[in-house]
Amino acid sequence: MKLMDPCDYLAKNSYPGRGILLGRSADGQRAVIAYFIMGRSENSRNRVFAPKDGGIVTEAADPSKMTDPSLIIYAPVKAVENNCTIVTNGNQTDTIERGLASGETFEAALRTQTFEPDGPNYTPRVSGLMEAGDGCIRYRLSIIKSDDGNPDSVQRYFFEYPEPRAGEGHLIHTYLGDGDPIPSFEGEPIRVCLCGADIDQLALALWNALDMQNRVSLFVRTIDLADGHADTRIINQRS
Repeated sequence: MKLMDPCDYLAKNSYPGRGILLGRSADGQRAVIAYFIMGRSENSRNRVFAPKDGGIVTEAADPSKMTDPSLIIYAPVKAVENNCTIVTNGNQTDTIERGLASGETFEAALRTQTFEPDGPNYTPRVSGLMEAGDGCIRYRLSIIKSDDGNPDSVQRYFFEYPEPRAGEGHLIHTYLGDGDPIPSFEGEPIRVCLCGADIDQLALALWNALDMQNRVSLFVRTIDLADGHADTRIINQRS
């Protein structure tokens, strides 16, 4: 199957919601991580990414306009021990971090979680775990969602990529597209091409692919598999 260009894919969707892209660079030497958030309401759009402790947190662009921080203020990215980086769209970042610290697996930690309590959308929880170092890379993705909008039925899906090929990544996001209620993502993560672009080109291309009215923030990181050096770019719609 031909790999999709992630920018072409995102440009065709006005509201993919929040998304995670994990993969391996075209030269095979770097892990690639990207996370983006979008918003339709003023409260959701009133956010920026800010670096913290080797990862990022969401913060209010204008604290005076923040009305409900419960589902929109969290730590999307955390760098933890054993060359691991956690990426999620909610407080399950902390759940995974605690689970790994106590010897649990990524999957076991997420089995304690469910979708967000924001009916009628019941936003899925999307999560990723990148393990990159000593020349090796592997990653996992997960989506926890309702059964077609039924708040009494949760579905948990896990995807493991222990030997990703150079120039290939996988993208998962919360919504199929805009709607009322907003339909949840379906199927396996999207196989995408990571061909040749350096981090600045990739960050700009992804940002430009996101709908201008709905995009909020973007995080992109590459990690050198040989020495662990990380390069990071953050783009916020609001300063």
